[in-house]
This record gives sequence, structure tokens and C-alpha cells, in this order.
Amino acid sequence: MTTQFSFRYRWFARGDVNGFFALAIDNIALLVGMSGILIGVFHLPPAIVLGRMVPGTAAGVLLGDLLYTWLAFRLAKRDQRQDVCAMPLGIDTPSMFALSFGVVGPAYVAGGNADQAWAVGMAVLVIMGAAKLAAAFCGEAIRRALPPAALLGALGAVAIALIMFFPFTKLIEEPVGGFVALGVVLITLIGGRRLPFRFPAVIGAVLLGYAAYRIAMVFGYQPPPLPAAGMGMDAVLPWPTLAFRDGLALAWQYIPLAIPVALATVIGGIDNTESAAVAGDHYATRSILLVEAVATLFAGFCGGVIQNTPYIGHPAYKDMGCRAGYTLATGLFIGLGAAAGWLGALIGYLPESVVVPVLVFVGLEMAGQSLRATAAKHSRAWGLALVPTLANLVTIQLGSVMGGAGIVAAQLPEETRRSLLALIMLGNGFIVTSMLWMSWLIWVIDGCLGRAALAALVAAALALCGVIHSPFTDGRLFFPWAAETPVLWLASGYLLLAGLCAFFWLADRKGEVYAH
Repeated sequence: MTTQFSFRYRWFARGDVNGFFALAIDNIALLVGMSGILIGVFHLPPAIVLGRMVPGTAAGVLLGDLLYTWLAFRLAKRDQRQDVCAMPLGIDTPSMFALSFGVVGPAYVAGGNADQAWAVGMAVLVIMGAAKLAAAFCGEAIRRALPPAALLGALGAVAIALIMFFPFTKLIEEPVGGFVALGVVLITLIGGRRLPFRFPAVIGAVLLGYAAYRIAMVFGYQPPPLPAAGMGMDAVLPWPTLAFRDGLALAWQYIPLAIPVALATVIGGIDNTESAAVAGDHYATRSILLVEAVATLFAGFCGGVIQNTPYIGHPAYKDMGCRAGYTLATGLFIGLGAAAGWLGALIGYLPESVVVPVLVFVGLEMAGQSLRATAAKHSRAWGLALVPTLANLVTIQLGSVMGGAGIVAAQLPEETRRSLLALIMLGNGFIVTSMLWMSWLIWVIDGCLGRAALAALVAAALALCGVIHSPFTDGRLFFPWAAETPVLWLASGYLLLAGLCAFFWLADRKGEVYAH
């Protein structure tokens, strides 16, 4: 009989090879995206982006994945199981867009000083890490209070509307290498086929996609340019530093954007913990959240500008047969490779189209798990989770188009401005809104109208602070007494909804059942 003292966790399995390439390329894809935005859109010097921001951001991945590897060892020993899969961690996708477009890029445009913009990004990230550290201690209570289907439903909506949408825009822009890589990923990881010689599927997808990309160029194909290719990429070893203090004075103006983004990853971490539990790995929510907070803080101290988060997709990695080897290898590869400088060089020459298909796979797996975990009678509630997420997606795309065309909201007709305001309010705080809406309808379906009334009251309170439905494009928070008129009426609507639920709840208690 194996005792706790004699048990030895076999932390590396064949599936860890595919898992490593999937998680590493997932992170590389986001580093490519960040570099493309900051260099190609805002024209920051590549030496700052690839030599300082990328290594600093990667340092958080290194620490976070090492800590999640350790948590997997601890869980395996506690449960005496060999199939424990480590929680994947990496760069947060929504905040990559939000912080690149909303903090670092605008800070450079405003001051024209790349070093100052870098310091502002570092300072914002440190503040976000501190906020996540404080929020980690209430994560378990939130997880217990909400239906598991609502937690997973919010993740499923994010998977469909964000995690998969943006990769497909890159595939349409560059379809030759992109569709080859996508085909390999889906045929192998979902279709169950193997590459010749049992070659790892994810790295095979990248190599075959890149080969198709280069061969097509020989025949006259002109893909989108790689903005960082051929530019300076000397890395600076990302040691912890207090250089972020130089950006604190300017960082506070970006906090209304940064704090909601930070809290969204806390909610996402709670969702991911529930997702892992459904797959059989019962991690402590507080441990998962504390690691992501510490990793984000560490990244900020080391020069990073994008936060870390536990990744959506633990079940996908578990289905691959991963244990803890893939997180250990990814942390070392991303962290040390960025510090040495060659990861920056790779990012500069690798087209996004051949690395983003792995995000499509993770999104499909997460959406599938969410649907499978939702009871048939709750399936209609799943649709509610998708609405705020789609609004956030449309807002991001519309903002990009308007910004590129030089259009400001004040120039639009009044009716169009009202529609735009409604879209912004629907999309801001979308993860929290999705969970509350889905929880509300699940409780209505189950006849728990008292809980449904409470969910509506919570939504009203959060709307009055801007946690959900903020009317500002940057998603800023505010005090209830500073709430603008649209927010006050929206909160009133939630209060009336709560009263309606309370009426039927009291009627049920009195035996007056209003049902068909």
C-alpha cells in the first residue's frame, strides 16, 4: 500500500510535451500581439518593447508557472493521484489589449517618452497586483456563493467571444500559414489524429504553417508586415527594481481602467478553479489567486506591463495527458528565453497567424466544458452570459475603428451616441455581469427567487460604483453619489427586478403560487 510518505508523483508524462508547446505558444502569441500593438500601432522603440517589456512580463510567467507546478506536486501528494494536472498560467488576453491600447500606448503618445511610458506601465501593473492580492482572500466565498454553471458559463462566453474571435481576425488577415496551422491543431488535438513519427502537434502546426507562409511568399504572396522584424532586440535581465516609482505620478489616471481589468482576472481565477475541480483537480481557490497576484506583482517589479492570470483551459491540458512538466517547462522557456533575448528575436520574426490557432483550440475546449457542465434545464441561462461579452467585443472593435478613422463620439448624431453609450455600459464589467445574469436566471429556473432578488440587488450596487455598466469608455469606477443619470436609472431597473423577485418569493412562502 502506498503511504503519503512513500508516494512519488510522476510529474512528467508524454502529454506534457504537447502541453508545453500549447502553453508556450499561447504565451508567445500574446507577446507577439503586445509587441505588434506597441511597435506597429503606437511606434514605441522595439528596444524598449522587446528588450525590457517582454522580459519583464515573461518574468511573471516564470514565477507563476513555477508556483503552479509546486501546487500540483502538493495536490498529488495530498490526494495520492498520478493524474493531477497543474493549473496553466500565462499572460492575460483581455488585459493585453486593454493595457496596450489603454495605458502604455497612450502614455507614450501623450509624453513622447518611451522610458516614461514603460515606467507608467510598470507602476500600473504593480498597483493591479496589489489589488489582486487583497481580493484573493474573498475568492473562495464568491465561488461558494454562485452556481458552478454560472462561473463556467462566464468562461465559456469569454472563450467564444474573445479567446477565439481575435485569433480568427489574424487568420483571415494571413490565411495561408494560418489555416495550415489551424488545420493541424484541430485535426490532431480535437480530431485525435497523429502527426508522422508522433511529432508534437502544436509545434508541428507552427512549423508547417510557417513553411506554407514562406513558400507562398516565393510565389508572390504578400502577407501583412511583421513590424518588429529586423529591429533591435537586446534584452535586459529582468531583475526586480523600484524603477516603477518614476511612473506612479502618471499611473493613477489609468487606475479606473486597470482595477476593473485586475478584478476581472480574480473572477476568472475563481472560474478556472471551478473548472479544474470539475475536471477532478480540487485546488484551493485562495492559493490559485494568491499565485496570480504575486506573479503580477513580480512582473511589475521586473519591468513587465501585462498581468498574469491562470489560463482558461485546464481541462484541455488534462485531456492532453499533462501533469506538471508542461508548466515547469513553459515557465523556464518563456522566462529564461526572454531574459536571454532570443525570445524577443523569435517574436520579431514569427507571424501571429501560425501561433494563434492554439488559442482557438483552448477556446473550443473551454466552451465545450461550459456547455457540458450546464444542466439541460439551465441551458437557456447560458445564452445570457454571452450577451455582455459580445458587447465588450463590439466595443473593442468599434473603438479601434473609430480611433483609426479619427472619429470622436461627440461628432456622432445624438441617437447614435445613445446607442454607443448603451453598448459601452453593457460591455463594461462583462465577466461580472455575465455571472450575475446567469446566476439570476438559474435561481429563477430552480425556484430560488429569494436568491434571485439578492443577485439583482448586488447588480444594482455594483452598477452604482461602475464595477458593471460603467458609462465611461475606460470603464472607470466611481462613488455612488457621483453616478451619472443613465447609471441611476439602470440601478433603479435592477432594484425593481429585485422587488419583483421578492414579491413572488413572498407569495411562494404564503402558499400563493403564481405558476402555470
